[in-house]
Amino acid sequence: MTSGPSSHPIACEIRTHLAVPCFVTSISAGFPSPADDYLDTPLDFNELLIVHPAATFAVRVVGDSMVGAGVYPGDIAVVDRSITATDGAVILGILHGEFTIKRYRSRAGAVWLEPANPAYQNIRITEDSAFEVWGVVRHTIRML
Repeated sequence: MTSGPSSHPIACEIRTHLAVPCFVTSISAGFPSPADDYLDTPLDFNELLIVHPAATFAVRVVGDSMVGAGVYPGDIAVVDRSITATDGAVILGILHGEFTIKRYRSRAGAVWLEPANPAYQNIRITEDSAFEVWGVVRHTIRML
């Protein structure tokens, strides 16, 4: 995701629990299979997507540099600012005043941002880089 520094998080309102039915069985996306007649406990998307409400926000993804990691243009990334970035984490960062979502890499004292699309190059982070991790991407939501 690359967008200007004027980009703003998507407003997320945490309401009281709103549960939706969840089937006990998995549903096949291949050949049809009969669904069970039983429902599991209701599924609350707040509980599923948000661990730290005060530190969580959402942003809309622009660009295709992370498609190999399943992050597509138009997706909504759920970002948690309370989680420390570790090697391999998908992060939302600011690099030279621009927001970006990349895989954070840190080995042997070197830090770089790794895209998940072979059309893009790794971005090495140096002492001269204006870089800050804003949070770790915990989930993405895709609208079909």
